[in-house]
Amino acid sequence: MTGTTRTAWSTVPSEEERYRPLYARALGLRFVNPGGVLCFLFFEGAVALAALLALAELVSWWTVVVLPVAVAAMVKLNDVVAEWVVRSAALVPEQERDRFRRQMEPVVGRARVPRTVPGVVVATEPQRVPAWQRRQAQGPSEPRRPAGPGGHPADRP
Repeated sequence: MTGTTRTAWSTVPSEEERYRPLYARALGLRFVNPGGVLCFLFFEGAVALAALLALAELVSWWTVVVLPVAVAAMVKLNDVVAEWVVRSAALVPEQERDRFRRQMEPVVGRARVPRTVPGVVVATEPQRVPAWQRRQAQGPSEPRRPAGPGGHPADRP
């Protein structure tokens, strides 16, 4: 068999595997790492919820068995999806690097850029234009209007 082994992509070190909750070990979770409380809620919580629904006669007694199995299937599916995401994310930098190389190879070394253009001064920093020059460039402004009933004395004719 060629390729990676089952535990090669695992996010849980093998020496810590024995300290994981039984629920996570029984499902063979490799990427989702629920703690003890979460495993308790997944299994015992699903059993308790199914029992309460069955006691209230909202569902049949088969739900006590089916609901924990359904929750376990969803947790395992989440682990499989997490594995796909991690594997595809690991390939992205290599794919992006190759795409960048394909885009840049035809361009590198072919364009000649002159260092100076006759008659043009190139500044390294933008030149600040004083406010009075900006106002002159905009043209005449609208005449001042009186501020109130009397207006400003300078605005009176």
